[in-house]
Amino acid sequence: MSRPPTFIPPSCARARALPTARGEFAVLDAAPSGTPRGTALLVPGYTGSKEDFIALLEPLTEAGYRAVAVDGRGQYESAGSDDPRVYAQDELARDVLAQAAALDGGPVHLLGHSLGGQIGRAAVLLDAAPFRSLTLMSSGPAEVVEAQQVKLKILGDALATMTMDDVWTAMVAFDPPAEADTGGEDLRRRWLRNHPAQLIATGRQLATEPDRVAEVVAAGLPVHVVSGEADDVWPVPVIDEMAVRLGAHRTRIEGAEHSPNTDRPQETAAALVAFWDGL
Repeated sequence: MSRPPTFIPPSCARARALPTARGEFAVLDAAPSGTPRGTALLVPGYTGSKEDFIALLEPLTEAGYRAVAVDGRGQYESAGSDDPRVYAQDELARDVLAQAAALDGGPVHLLGHSLGGQIGRAAVLLDAAPFRSLTLMSSGPAEVVEAQQVKLKILGDALATMTMDDVWTAMVAFDPPAEADTGGEDLRRRWLRNHPAQLIATGRQLATEPDRVAEVVAAGLPVHVVSGEADDVWPVPVIDEMAVRLGAHRTRIEGAEHSPNTDRPQETAAALVAFWDGL
């Protein structure tokens, strides 16, 4: 679970609903003081939300980029459904395409963290035209490691039979969020507003995702692969190999693990800006 340092957006960002052809999505929309040099759409990972990118927003806007962080369908402040079919990967990818179209800022730099990276690449494979680049942050070529598959199965089974509150209590017993400045209450509130059907469906996707690297290469977009020095969801050597196969720009963020966006936001923002500036 990503743990943002705060749930309060910086002054450069406003929380709003983004109307799209596929419904409204909750976003944090951060704009630079002048004309944007480009627009970035930031897609969060499993159990995450737009707040996972809060610490990136100010440095990205200071570099001249508009950055829009989004809650996906059934995540935190975006509406969901009990129907698991709406969380099929292609459906979530079509949501990303609709979000990019609604930003009306020209080709968008698309960034996906973890699960968000796999949804983002699915969007690119449906239609690469709306995007200037694709950044895969802590997101691997295929399914997560076996230990994570086991955790996802346990969590999915629990979500099918227990309340969200009871599942939260069980998770905190194993992994207390004490190190987060939010003290855990904001994390709990976010968890309770995630739709269980979304978590079950996307958890299964993470455990069964096929390797689509060759398809991404064929799409022809510039790709940036970012990770921390360590990662317990996809091993860093696996991410390294993926970057080579993609012919991608590769950045390892020193001192970060699975969430460079929260672990080392200044360094991560600098790497993103350097990549975008170089295109």
